[in-house]
Amino acid sequence: MKRLDRRALFASGAAAALLAATGTSLAQQPRRGGTLRLAVPRDGGLLERVARGAVYDQLTEVAPDGLLRGELATGWHSDDSARRWIVKLRQDVSFHDGLPLRASDVIASLEAHASRGDLRLEGLHALTLKDDDAVEFVLDEGNPHLPYRLADMGLVIAADGDVQASLATMTGTGLYAVERAQDGRHFRARRRGQHYKDGSAGWFDALDLIVISDAAVRAEALRDGFVDVASLPTPEGLRGRGSFNYHPSEGDMALAAGQHIVMPRRISNRGSLDDHRITERWWMA
Repeated sequence: MKRLDRRALFASGAAAALLAATGTSLAQQPRRGGTLRLAVPRDGGLLERVARGAVYDQLTEVAPDGLLRGELATGWHSDDSARRWIVKLRQDVSFHDGLPLRASDVIASLEAHASRGDLRLEGLHALTLKDDDAVEFVLDEGNPHLPYRLADMGLVIAADGDVQASLATMTGTGLYAVERAQDGRHFRARRRGQHYKDGSAGWFDALDLIVISDAAVRAEALRDGFVDVASLPTPEGLRGRGSFNYHPSEGDMALAAGQHIVMPRRISNRGSLDDHRITERWWMA
C-alpha cells in the first residue's frame, strides 16, 4: 500500500471528511498562528497573573484532564515518610536571555516564595542542591501531595530567584518572552522560536493583554472585534449581538470569547482563566 501524501490529503479535502467521520473538526486540532488579544479588568490582578503564566514555568502543572505533569521537573520521588523529596530538572531549558536553567535558580525562586509567606510552601524545612540537575526538598513532616502543591499557579521559577520582577523585566523559561509592558495597563509578548513544549502547547504567535476597567466597554470591545477574549462577569451586552463561547459556562462565566477562539474539550475550572494558562492551551480556528 502506497504511503499517503499528507499535503495532497489535506488539499483534496479528504482529511476534513475523515475528521468529520470520526467526530472531529479541523478547528478542534491545535494550530500555530495569530495574536491573542485579551481584555481584563484593572482590579483583581488578572493582567499580572496571565502575563506571568505566559513568561514563567513551574516545576509541575495540572493538565486540563486533571493529571499531574512535569513542567520544569522531569520526575520526582520521596522516601517512605514523604518528608524528603528529590525533584529532577530538565536539562534542555534556557531563560529568555539565553542563560541555562540551573538548580540554583529553582532553589532561589522557591526560597523567595517561602520568604513571602506563601502558604503553598508551608512546612518547607530546607532546599538542597543535589548534583546539577536535581533539588532535594526536606519538609517538617511528610506530605505525599508536594508535587501537586508545586503545580499551584504562582510558584514560578525565575532567573536568580527574581520572582517579583516588574512585567517589563520578567525573564523566565516560558513559551512567551516580553516585548513591552506596563504594570497595571498592558502587556505584549511573542512566542519563542523553540521551546520544550513545541507541539503540545503555546499556539498563539503573540499575546496582547490590555486593561479596560469598565465591563461594558470590555463587552463592546469583544462584540466589535477589537479583542478576542474578555473577562466578563455576565453575558449582558453580548446577547443578540453575535455568537460567543463562555467559560466556564454562560450561567457562571468568567470569560467570553469569539467563535474563532477554540477551547480544549477538557478544560480546567480551577482558575478564572483556565488556571491562568489560556495563553498556552487555547488556539485560533
